[in-house]
Amino acid sequence: MTTLPPPSVNPTPEQSIEKKVYDIVDKFKEHLPVVNDRYRLGFTLYKFVKGEGDPPEVLVKSTKIKLHGISEAEFAKKLSDEIKILKGLV
Repeated sequence: MTTLPPPSVNPTPEQSIEKKVYDIVDKFKEHLPVVNDRYRLGFTLYKFVKGEGDPPEVLVKSTKIKLHGISEAEFAKKLSDEIKILKGLV
């Protein structure tokens, strides 16, 4: 039995909305130490930016992420501010 290498993954273009949203979430690594929480939040924020999801104030509670060193209200405000900046650029 042989083991095949994993499939290659194409990197996301720097100017894509997905990359920008995940970069926003990566800015808060110190408050979100669990990688899966960052991915989950990034996906739900991407859905929000595309007009399909809930705002950050709801997402912080509904995604059940574990925050460190910041309250949910403060974190939601910071995310909202970053998304407003992103929407201004897109």
